Amino acid sequence: MHREKRQNRITEQRKIQKEICRILLIFTMILSMICVVNLTGCRDRKSQEQTELISLDGREPDVEKADGNTEKEAEGSEAGTDDNMTEKDGLKQEKLQICYVHVCGAVKSPGVYELTSDSRLYEAIQMAGGFTDEAAGEALNQAEKIEDGSRIYVPTKEEAKAGTENNGTFVQNADNEKTDAGSTADGKVDINTAGKDELMTLSGIGEAKADAIIRYRDEHGKFQKIEDLMEVEGIKDGVFQKVKDQIKI
Repeated sequence: MHREKRQNRITEQRKIQKEICRILLIFTMILSMICVVNLTGCRDRKSQEQTELISLDGREPDVEKADGNTEKEAEGSEAGTDDNMTEKDGLKQEKLQICYVHVCGAVKSPGVYELTSDSRLYEAIQMAGGFTDEAAGEALNQAEKIEDGSRIYVPTKEEAKAGTENNGTFVQNADNEKTDAGSTADGKVDINTAGKDELMTLSGIGEAKADAIIRYRDEHGKFQKIEDLMEVEGIKDGVFQKVKDQIKI
């Protein structure tokens, strides 16, 4: 009887141990599953982070490329500006042709001098050494542009008093025989050299229009043809028809 109870107790203990082992095994399996899930989640997060990093890395070259393109565009713009400036300078230099003028009269060193086509009368006089003490420099329009082949005569004070001055300019082209002021041997007025008083002798040309003609010459240079007179402010076809037979260039 006693042995049987003991045997039952041992059997019961073994069952309990087996149950405990089974529970531990289940618990261990659950822990393992949790670990596997956690590891899988970590791997997924790591993969996602790597993907994001790759995506970010992929954007950086685009930015660098964009910056590179911007820099190239800026360099291209600067190069284009430099090219334009160089081209403009080249065109300007092409327009500035060499002119030869004969400076004579009351100057220290009369002679033929070489200047650029944008030069003014005072520069030609400076090339000739400047005025002498007897020169009537105020009789000249020293701001007037020079013309190739022109003769620049500087009158003395006595000549100016005698009325040989041209009221603003003494530029004389070789192909025009001048008398006094802007008149030529044929009696016509040279609108490129005539002074204010001489211009006012023309039909329909008063003081205001004479000033406008002289101002136009100072700003635009000499007239290329008599029809250019209509480009002067205040002078239209009606006035031109009155004076066209009285003027020449």
